[in-house]
Amino acid sequence: MAFTAQDVKTLREMTNCGMMDCKKALTETDGDMDKAVEYLREKGLATAAKKAGRIAADGLVVSETFGNTGVIFEINTETDFVAKNADFQQFVADVVKTIADNKPADIEALKAVKLYGDQTVGEALTEKIATIGENMNLRRFEVFEGVNCAYVHGGGRIGVLVNFKLDDEAKAETDAFKAAAKDVAMQIAAVNAQYVKEDEVPADVVEKEKEILKAQALNEGKPEAIVEKMIVGRIKKFFKEVCLVEQEFIKDSDLSVAKYLEKVGNEIGTKIEIVKFARFEKGEGLEKKEEDFAAEVASMIK
Repeated sequence: MAFTAQDVKTLREMTNCGMMDCKKALTETDGDMDKAVEYLREKGLATAAKKAGRIAADGLVVSETFGNTGVIFEINTETDFVAKNADFQQFVADVVKTIADNKPADIEALKAVKLYGDQTVGEALTEKIATIGENMNLRRFEVFEGVNCAYVHGGGRIGVLVNFKLDDEAKAETDAFKAAAKDVAMQIAAVNAQYVKEDEVPADVVEKEKEILKAQALNEGKPEAIVEKMIVGRIKKFFKEVCLVEQEFIKDSDLSVAKYLEKVGNEIGTKIEIVKFARFEKGEGLEKKEEDFAAEVASMIK
């Protein structure tokens, strides 16, 4: 019994298995769809489909450098327990190295990249879901080229990747720069800046903030005549909160991050500039399953 490309696609949608696994299943079963599903279930692959709807909001954030390439990556799982599994952590490490080597455009492109021999990242993920028994999701990644600093906080809860520009790149190997770069990464992890500097803040964001600040001032009963002057001062405070280089340096409140890097740069003899950064917090923005322990116990007793 022959089968078509549409059959492979249908089987993939039914089972959530990899394209090559579905093709092999149909080949082994002479194109019989029901038997192909059974074949995949017997191989422990089709179980992945049953878990695809479960919320994966735990997991791991990894940030690492490979020479001049920096990678930050988030993978989500259903529980923290799986994130501590040695086999899972090795899989994540292999995926991160694959991202660094291949620099795929997005998650879909990453899934198509070969990971182990002829097995793609997507196929390896499906296999891990089947063997470990939890839904998993490759969520996002960033790749930076140049002088980078990677930092991970809380065992993979928060990851930071910072990209720097130095007039003298040889100074990036100095202990003083490496310490300063880590300080900046830790600052991002702790204070959660949204932009590098003031001119990166979109105009519509600034205007919206001004509207909010104006409404606040008027609600405080301030005269309209002085509200505009108040907004100028308050918007400067806003920039100091959301712009990394404007922020108060957490290790020395007398310095901004920009002044701190200027100080270090003067010490080692080069200008240091932050080009961009990425900060991933595990599961941020994802719906988390609410656990009601009392209800769970009551359900077990019934």
